[in-house]
Amino acid sequence: MSKAHDRWRGLGGLAALLLGIGAYACGSGEGPKTGAALRGEVSGVAADDRSRCDFKGRSDREVVESLGSGARKPNIRRVYGVVGEGEDRHRVLLCREVDTNLDGVKDVVRTYTDKGEALNEVADTNFDGKMDTWITFAKGRVAKLREDHNGDGQDDETRFYVTGQLSRAQIDTNYDSRPDVWEIYDEGKLERRGVDLDYDGHVDRWDRDEIALREIELKDAEAEKAAAAAAAAAAGGSGGAAPSGARARK
Repeated sequence: MSKAHDRWRGLGGLAALLLGIGAYACGSGEGPKTGAALRGEVSGVAADDRSRCDFKGRSDREVVESLGSGARKPNIRRVYGVVGEGEDRHRVLLCREVDTNLDGVKDVVRTYTDKGEALNEVADTNFDGKMDTWITFAKGRVAKLREDHNGDGQDDETRFYVTGQLSRAQIDTNYDSRPDVWEIYDEGKLERRGVDLDYDGHVDRWDRDEIALREIELKDAEAEKAAAAAAAAAAGGSGGAAPSGARARK
């Protein structure tokens, strides 16, 4: 099994880390600082923290700086947009960025729709100054997660989700910009894995996760049995079949 695939196996923890930024950002050892952030006057905030949120020079943005757990200087930035008119006028979170390793540089940035739902997230997970993880959300749930393992700026692994649950994945193990491993999941569990052994773009071998496959087969069998029982009960209740006692009396 390739090193890239081994790293991919650990993505569950990585995704949990990235998606848990919300909980991390909520923790604050100090009250938020606002207004002055627009002018770069918040004490302790680096002049250039490689911000990716769009707020500089904009009067329709409100910025809140705060401390995360363990931080001595503000390392969390939330950017709000002002929307609506009159009594409907209110602010909505549009962007949030966090310096997770407290080195003065923002390494996780998440953007939101004007309804406050998560839209996209990018992250520098190895803190080398280059973004290596990209997440796309749909209706607030993860829809796609891409990762760059060799630092060339291109994704080597892509995971696809349906209603927030892992559905399939494609992996480029030799870094030629083409996937050579494909994985299919059923309700988040690996069902089968295709491998392109000669890197010609076609699957040469399909491997199945026998345990997961057996679980799927058992689940399907139980569903069929339950459906048959329900159909029999419905037929008996509607008079479609005579009770066994009645047959015996005849």
